Amino acid sequence: MPFCEVGEYQPGRFSEGISIFYQQYGHGDIKVLFIIGLAGTHDSWYPQIKGLTGVDIPNEEKVCHTKDKDGDEAECSTNGSHSSSFSDSLKMPEFLVHNKDEEISLKNSIQVCSFDNRGVGKSSVPKDKSYYTTTIMARDALALLDHLGWNKAHVCGHSMGAMIAFKLAAIAPNRILSLALLNTTGGGFQCLPKVDCTMISIMLRFLKARTPEARADVDLDTHYTKEFLEEYVGSVKRREILYQEYVKNISASGMQQNFGFEGHINACWTHHITSREYEIVRNSGFLVAVIHGRHDIIAQVRHAREIAKKLYPVARIIEFHGGHLVSNERPEEVNKALLELIKSSESHLQPHEWVNLSHTEMGKGLSIYFE
Repeated sequence: MPFCEVGEYQPGRFSEGISIFYQQYGHGDIKVLFIIGLAGTHDSWYPQIKGLTGVDIPNEEKVCHTKDKDGDEAECSTNGSHSSSFSDSLKMPEFLVHNKDEEISLKNSIQVCSFDNRGVGKSSVPKDKSYYTTTIMARDALALLDHLGWNKAHVCGHSMGAMIAFKLAAIAPNRILSLALLNTTGGGFQCLPKVDCTMISIMLRFLKARTPEARADVDLDTHYTKEFLEEYVGSVKRREILYQEYVKNISASGMQQNFGFEGHINACWTHHITSREYEIVRNSGFLVAVIHGRHDIIAQVRHAREIAKKLYPVARIIEFHGGHLVSNERPEEVNKALLELIKSSESHLQPHEWVNLSHTEMGKGLSIYFE
């Protein structure tokens, strides 16, 4: 299995002995690094991996042709793909381009890497929560870029992963081609959800969840809007399909260890973006997309709007009708936004042509909405 030994690239006590599990998809020259959020694993990016590369099997597990004992061709088995019902439940779109030739060209030009953060999945799980901060975890991502031999990459993070992505951009701005921040906040108190009876119930269920079934049930209510879960896919509600897939994936990777969960909470709670870090990202020459689900009950959209304003004039704020995992709930729209960011960056679009907030709009707190 592919692992990056962080200490080989980022010496220090927080890095030594840390192994980061990763997977690569596609073989293009355009590199995209995906950083997932709290308790998530690398395969949480499935809709974007499939949408940007056209494949859903990791390069390490690609179908290969061998000879059987009779000298005939036989295919090696793979286990890296998601079920078709899961794809259907997320309304998996075709790659959004103007024509089929362009679709093939773009899919062949992008290679992505997604990985398990420290504390979850197949990556190392330090027991000391001081080993979990967004800065430390950003250095994990930087080590992975070095391990892959990627000099520069488009970086996309979700929730805590977007916090990590921001820190990575501030630490090593010369390695960033573009930055996409999905469903994120500025950390600390901004991580606290809007408290009401529904949220209190969800929080209690989350804390009591000790089995893949219980965890899957509460995850669905935190990740998606109710209307999305209640829609029918054929004769079955989407909730039923996603529930089965969540249980399967959680069972396969195992419930997150308490050390990892508490570490991820610590990373979010201690996260803070300094004025200097905002200045670095604003002035480093790459474009930023701040993408958010308008009905996110975990990361309130107003915090994302503030981040976009502080990144004027290089950031575009994009809001969709969706919840915290808007990348799965609205994959077509999110993939289109990511593709536009990548294409705009590769064509060296100027910030004033990219940004969708003016000084006047910033003063009024306005943003652009996408249905």
